[in-house]
Amino acid sequence: MNIGVGARALGMGGAQVSAVRDVTASYWNPAGLFGTTYKYEATLMHAEYFAGIAQFDYLAFTTPLKDQSQLAVSLIRFGVDDIPDTRFLYDANGALNYNNIQFFNAADYALLLTYARALSDKFKVGVNAKVIHRNVGKFASAWGFGLDVGGIYVHKRLTAGLMLRDITTTFNAWAHNADLVRDIYSQTNNEIPLNSVELTLPRAISSVSYFWTLGEKFGLTSALDLEMTFDGNRNTLISTSLLSIDPKMGLEVGFKNTVFVRAGISNFQYIKDFQGDRSLNFLPSSGLGFILNERIQIDYALSDIGNVSETPYSHIFSVKVSFEKLKEEDRKYKGWTY
Repeated sequence: MNIGVGARALGMGGAQVSAVRDVTASYWNPAGLFGTTYKYEATLMHAEYFAGIAQFDYLAFTTPLKDQSQLAVSLIRFGVDDIPDTRFLYDANGALNYNNIQFFNAADYALLLTYARALSDKFKVGVNAKVIHRNVGKFASAWGFGLDVGGIYVHKRLTAGLMLRDITTTFNAWAHNADLVRDIYSQTNNEIPLNSVELTLPRAISSVSYFWTLGEKFGLTSALDLEMTFDGNRNTLISTSLLSIDPKMGLEVGFKNTVFVRAGISNFQYIKDFQGDRSLNFLPSSGLGFILNERIQIDYALSDIGNVSETPYSHIFSVKVSFEKLKEEDRKYKGWTY
């Protein structure tokens, strides 16, 4: 849930809480769903991380409910497939038998049910109900539930947003099938896993974005998000015992509202080398977007996941499909678009 969705958003470094204005708002800030200009809007994204080992997929759909409300449903999956299970690699005679290798996957799933409501031309609010399912083959699984609340204020070309993630604390209850690994864990001096509860603590993201007109053909959207956590010191740009702040910054230049070039930076961290010297690192990203026609938009992002593999950059693609342009009488209060 912390990776982010949509190639437009990831190309802008994830600075989206106030800048989002399409179906992906169901993830970034549900209030942003009122930036959509079509009655039906759907998106599909696929990305591969760690040189293709991990697969990340996202699917979402939104549509209005009467003239003041908006509904959306989203499904996210992040998984590693075909992991070898070598518990039975040795047969009863003590000989290696590669035919005994089985395979399993470890995957996380999230279902988001979103409701957003326009309070006026300037104020929009929204809420996410999240259902989380995690599984590690036949060995363990977890179910979790949580809530997000978001709001947006629009004033001419300025947009301010606030997103409260996991506002009630998200609980994941793990159930382990310890019998499957008890013998192996005992032989290797590992602790037998026990059923447990995993907690995701609340965090707040404040955001501001502004749209600049650059002549008759170009436009620039600039966005800044400040992600705040309250669980002690973290390795972020601003860190205290009470509050840690991780900024994200993104830019999007549009030509005739048809072709877009994007860039962003995020995940600022202080890295210490072997000599003990500290340096400030961050993750850059960039992207492109093309509106092919009134119905189809294709986006691409190149995002850096850090020096954790020989191919640290990840290629992210998403496509958005829209149907039936909204009319003025379809909304009681105005949306916004640039």
